[in-house]
Amino acid sequence: MSETLRISRKFSQRAVMEAIIQNGPISRASIAKQTGLSKQTISEIVRQLELDDWVRETGRTSGHVGRTAVTYELVPDAAYIAAVDLGGTKIRLAIADLACQVFAEEVAATDRRGGQFVVNQIAELCAQAAEHLSIPRERIRMAVIGAPGAPDAKTGRILLAPNISDFDTMNVAAAFEKALGVDVILENDVNLAVLGENWLGQGQGIDNLAFIAVGTGIGGGLMVGGQLVRGAMNAAGELGFLPFGADPFDPESLRTGAFERVTASIGIMEHYAAASGETATVPAIFERAASGDVHAAATLDETAKYLARGISAIAAIANPEKVIMGGSIGLRLELIERIRKFLPTCFPYPVDIEASQLGPRAAIVGAAAIGLSHLHNALFGADAPDSRLSLPPAETVTFKEALR
Repeated sequence: MSETLRISRKFSQRAVMEAIIQNGPISRASIAKQTGLSKQTISEIVRQLELDDWVRETGRTSGHVGRTAVTYELVPDAAYIAAVDLGGTKIRLAIADLACQVFAEEVAATDRRGGQFVVNQIAELCAQAAEHLSIPRERIRMAVIGAPGAPDAKTGRILLAPNISDFDTMNVAAAFEKALGVDVILENDVNLAVLGENWLGQGQGIDNLAFIAVGTGIGGGLMVGGQLVRGAMNAAGELGFLPFGADPFDPESLRTGAFERVTASIGIMEHYAAASGETATVPAIFERAASGDVHAAATLDETAKYLARGISAIAAIANPEKVIMGGSIGLRLELIERIRKFLPTCFPYPVDIEASQLGPRAAIVGAAAIGLSHLHNALFGADAPDSRLSLPPAETVTFKEALR
């Protein structure tokens, strides 16, 4: 078979598989209408997919003048993806099947020692999840790991991730592949979150969308024209390094980021301590503000003003239709209401700001989306021609168990 014919065959396989993913159960005649492929080609591809246990016959549907047609659907458990949201303080791991049924299973505090300790911890969580769900380990074919910072494809390192030590000096990608025994994709966690919200959350159908996560750190994910913006070094959206808030020329700002130093958890606690002379956790500061503590309220006001400035910077450059707030701090409605109040005083055009609909699931859902698309590429040997993600319709996605 010539190389041209081989590539054409791969694209045909992918087109048939996508038709089944999007519309199954579906007949071969319906696949032909959707793909433009000949019935003979479709029959050959479907027969091979059946033999390889990727699709299965589901029944028959009535056609014209009493004729019936065999229908086919995806075999969801033919392969699985491990989806990981690695944060500075918490790890969430879920396993998704080919139909993107998400089995949410393992949550743990991030090993503070960082580096290989975190790699080993995630490998153990993956093994535990597979065991709990009775999933054969060999059926987990890929892992997508969302982490704070900028993954460097050339070296496997993760840069700009000060909350997880040693990831900037080791080949993180290789370490994960060795520990997990599968192909691994590293992605920025907030990039995954904006993909998740675009697929199943607040951003469905929105091509120009921003996601801002505020918690232990701060980061942003941006979609423009329906495409994820990564930048030259996968560092697009590293909002922590916006050059305002703290002194951007302070050496500490090169490590943590001037903006992150005043908007993330430590900055909020430091601001409250300086104003009140007392120490308190971020949840306690929110509680005190609700109870009338003027210092706590002023701290949240100041944080919201900084975030309004950050959103203004994004809006001035990318003009998103909607900004979605996430993360343990960013989700707080008390903060979002303050941002809505202050934003019009520093930016002339309206910006729609909403809380994440998926909450802690956002990055997990985005990881499943990326994993499914890459797994289809690996299985069928061809990328989607227009860079689309090969995803089931949103209404068919289920969460088998609530995230803890």
